[in-house]
Amino acid sequence: MLTAVDAGDATALLAAVPAGRRVALVDPRFVGHVHALRLGLTDPRFPAATVPGALTARPEARGALLRALHRTTAAVGAGAPVVDPDADPAPEDRTVPGRIAVALEAEGTAVQRPALGSLVAAVPTDPGQESAAAAAVASVDDEAVRLRSAVKAHDGFFTTFAISPYSRYIARWCARRNLTPNQVTTASLITALIAAGCAATGTRGGYVAAGILLLVSFVLDCTDGQLARYSLQYSTMGAWLDATFDRAKEYAYYAGLAIGAVRGGDDVWVLALGAMVLQACRHVVDFSFNEANHDAVANTSPTAALSDKLDSVGWTVWARRMIVLPIGERWAMIAVLTALTTPRIVFYALLVGCSLAACYTTAGRLLRSLTRRASRTDRAAQALADLADSGPLAQAVAAIAPGLRGAFTAPVVALLGTLVMIGGALFLPYGSWLTVAAAAVYVVLSGLSVARPLKGALDWLVPPLFRAAEYVTILVLAARSDVPHAVPAAFGLVSAVAYHHYDTVYRIRGGTGAPPQWLVRTIGGHEGRTALVAVLAAVLTHTSGFTTALTALAVAVALVVLVESIRFWVSSSAPAVHDEGELA
Repeated sequence: MLTAVDAGDATALLAAVPAGRRVALVDPRFVGHVHALRLGLTDPRFPAATVPGALTARPEARGALLRALHRTTAAVGAGAPVVDPDADPAPEDRTVPGRIAVALEAEGTAVQRPALGSLVAAVPTDPGQESAAAAAVASVDDEAVRLRSAVKAHDGFFTTFAISPYSRYIARWCARRNLTPNQVTTASLITALIAAGCAATGTRGGYVAAGILLLVSFVLDCTDGQLARYSLQYSTMGAWLDATFDRAKEYAYYAGLAIGAVRGGDDVWVLALGAMVLQACRHVVDFSFNEANHDAVANTSPTAALSDKLDSVGWTVWARRMIVLPIGERWAMIAVLTALTTPRIVFYALLVGCSLAACYTTAGRLLRSLTRRASRTDRAAQALADLADSGPLAQAVAAIAPGLRGAFTAPVVALLGTLVMIGGALFLPYGSWLTVAAAAVYVVLSGLSVARPLKGALDWLVPPLFRAAEYVTILVLAARSDVPHAVPAAFGLVSAVAYHHYDTVYRIRGGTGAPPQWLVRTIGGHEGRTALVAVLAAVLTHTSGFTTALTALAVAVALVVLVESIRFWVSSSAPAVHDEGELA
């Protein structure tokens, strides 16, 4: 920490700091809470940030900071004091840090201004103001504010009332012992994997232990995010771990339950894979709808107005959050039912609960989309195209197709293709080449669906329909094969493909775009993989080779997507964000 006597001295001192370091400029008259400074100066997600009287810049914004400081120095004079009362009517912009923040924004550098709430950050210019600021600081316990802000503002009922009241203190305990969110995330994963192992024993004692450990894993899962917010430890690795480990934990637990059930004489692999498919499709509905409307310009709709009205009634907020069966409620239900009942009952409850939740959320999104006129951007259309995961076959069809016009053409054609594919897998004779013909029709229809930019009111339905077509086709063909271990192999394949789709979602959320096209081409796209599984079922009818082929395909897809995903998330281009949790 260095002290500059004036603006000119500050310029020289900042210029002398090595280029790769983060720097901060704080007015010496600053009065406020330590956590206010922490919020303004230590969050790694933004190139520049400011609170009244303080400014920080990461290495990528250092050049812009120095240029802004030079301009400020020229305006106020190199030997001028750090406060210029006549510079701007806004008090926070009268200090040198405030003026620099304005100059940075004028140059095009985004400057984060964190909401301080009851925290104080001020630069008093006379004794009266200083006394008032000191009194305001003394009246607010910034540690209590810090603990409260560590908890997400919008969370499920179970998480809010059964977990967060004490997990925030676990997060503080971890912070004081220099534990990182990534370490807690890893501990949560390990705990969940041990829980899956306990469930796989197929004994009552194992099921009870699995239920308890699953709840412990969820507590740690809440703690890692709270620790990140409490200590502002956001990182690229943390974004990747948090985005993927929740899925890995839940699906590994499903597999553990299925293995345990088989040991007890009850094969529930089809139910386990069905639960995973349903959950993944629910998520892509949420992701696709949100990306389609992320920056859309639209008028309000009666559905949105009704939702806002219901939000004003306290109990309806919690009821609506519970209806969608978010991760807290879902994991609590799984844990309790595992300890008290059987894996089959667990999966029945999951399928019923998630189906009702999917109907509720999808119906609401459909009503919102149909009752307002939205103008969607090129960015939203590109995000939907990326989420569609179209491979070389669909892209070839799209390239030669004229592009069907019509407000609802894309989702209708995608729905038709999905029905043809799933219907063929379900009702045509197993192993028939007619199923391969249905897959060919699906390839053509999926290409026609994305031949034009996805800017229609219901075009966000296209990616979920493709996910349903691929996942359900794999499930049905594996279940109808009557080949030993075909469904567990299909479980592995869907897991690998779902990881790729979740990875795509979180890259788009971070603003870095979808995985590279070579990756999508290499693993075939949704239509290529679906057609390949249909061909394998026809060629390897009722033979163990089908299981071997599904396993080999699962391993190949997993290796390619994991290597590329790890390369991306540890690279310098990955976004330093923290996932705030799923909507459902």
